[in-house]
Amino acid sequence: MRIPLSSMRVLPVLIRLLRAHLKPYSRPISLLVLLQLVSTIAALYLPTLNADIIDDGVVKGDTGYILQIGAVMIAVTLVQAACSIGAVYYGARTAMAVGRDIRASVFDRVQSFSARELGQFGAPSLITRTTNDVQQVQMLVLMGFNLMVAAPIMCFGGVLMALNQDVPLSALLLVVVPLLGTVVVLLVRRLRPQFRSMQTKIDTVNRVLREQITGIRVIRAFVKDGHEQERFAGANQELTDVSLRVGKLMAFMFPSVMFVVNLSSVAVMWFGAHRIDSGGMQIGALTAFLSYLMQILMSVMMATFMFMMVPRAEVCAERIEEVLGTESSVVPPADPVTELLRRGNLELRNVEFRYPGAEAPVLRGIDILARPGETTAVIGSTGSGKSTLLGLVPRLIDATGGEVLLDGVDVRRLAPELIAETVGLVPQKPYLFSGTVAGNLRYGRPDATDEELWHALEVAQAKEFVEKFPEGLDAPIAQGGGNVSGGQRQRLAIARALVRKPGVYLFDDSFSALDYATDAKLRKALARETAEATVLIVAQRVSTIRDADRIIVLDEGAVVGVGTHQELMADNPTYREIVLSQLTEQEAA
Repeated sequence: MRIPLSSMRVLPVLIRLLRAHLKPYSRPISLLVLLQLVSTIAALYLPTLNADIIDDGVVKGDTGYILQIGAVMIAVTLVQAACSIGAVYYGARTAMAVGRDIRASVFDRVQSFSARELGQFGAPSLITRTTNDVQQVQMLVLMGFNLMVAAPIMCFGGVLMALNQDVPLSALLLVVVPLLGTVVVLLVRRLRPQFRSMQTKIDTVNRVLREQITGIRVIRAFVKDGHEQERFAGANQELTDVSLRVGKLMAFMFPSVMFVVNLSSVAVMWFGAHRIDSGGMQIGALTAFLSYLMQILMSVMMATFMFMMVPRAEVCAERIEEVLGTESSVVPPADPVTELLRRGNLELRNVEFRYPGAEAPVLRGIDILARPGETTAVIGSTGSGKSTLLGLVPRLIDATGGEVLLDGVDVRRLAPELIAETVGLVPQKPYLFSGTVAGNLRYGRPDATDEELWHALEVAQAKEFVEKFPEGLDAPIAQGGGNVSGGQRQRLAIARALVRKPGVYLFDDSFSALDYATDAKLRKALARETAEATVLIVAQRVSTIRDADRIIVLDEGAVVGVGTHQELMADNPTYREIVLSQLTEQEAA
């Protein structure tokens, strides 16, 4: 059977993926193939025994011979059944294990991605690739073990046994098998692009649904329910249309195959009857030949069913390989530094960051020195690169130029565990995991005591609202922290960083959802708690950073001013403009 050229170009991707993940299971696969071989040989032997019963038992009226051969047929059938059950068992276990391994490989690779690669694929697509795409490949492996191993054995064995029964009648196979193969190839050629489109549409539905669930408050606030319903209905209808096209092609395949099969049966009966009439063939041989023809065509139908799955699995394998073949731009060091002499000195030397293919860098010529016991603040207009700068320290992304140093050592040389231990980051959009308050606070330090958790909550000004929960520290937290307010979410994220007790604290606009009174209390408590640590704050609100020991002003990715609030108000126009956009002249002074 010929495979379309388009499939031939992509098939190596699927083969490469399966070869890599099937290799550890060579022993169960070998046993499975052996069981399938025995089962298929037994199935091929049964029509010959049946022919013997008809020709040498029924025609001659030999009851003893009929019972003798019948007992052999029962034994052969039992062997076939036992081998089939064993083959299905090992096939299912191996296929499920391969699916598990591929999912684990995709998950591990995604975990190694930096923010750049995550943005490149997008969360909805990565979820689809890890679940639906892997499931399609897993189903192909399962059906391949159950069908594809037996199909070629049955096809070639059936041809040989049919030739053994009657050579002239076997000439029909030269017409029937190529005809059936042509029907399959034409349909598979049309199925493959439809399956690719289907996976893309599933991505779109996932993305739209994720946006609507995440942004439900915004949708309600702007009364866009109708618009979003139409948007989802559009994406859903596109997926439905593609699925219908696939369904129509698949629905057309089976009647086409069955038409060829039934036509073949009629042809065998017609020409076989003439052969019997002329004395060139016995009735039992015709019965056996018809059984072998059915087995041959059934094997082709089994291959047909497989080839219906192959196009979609090919597309899914491509998408999985895209993830597995993408290297993270943040590579762990080959010989990592696992210990620092001191903790807290943070320095950025002539740092630059540029996205691939971008005309201009996001950051350029950044020189910052942050010491223990000091608070260094970064302020600038939207899009000036503040969050990007903070992401360089814990290696969410890597600088494309210059150096980021922790205690004099480039962060690219540090072990990831050491960076996590040294740096505590509170991101701009804090994320809480489903579980409990205590579970989220212990995320970075599982051995923290309840007393330490309550202390961190007190410093973060979160103790009061956590105490109001009936369950206290065991109060449930929904995925993403959806059951607490934005300000509460920020304070819990700050408490989570405090529990870790790092040497360097990074606050990425982490006070924006707090009212001014809570902001002031929190900063006052933080100053005592982080007195011996290095604190780097990114903020939009001037009141949050005006008391910092050092304020760095960013504008279009470059440092345009460094100093205290009073110094910058006196001689830095950019900083002065930012301040006066929020405060009056008297408040700023």
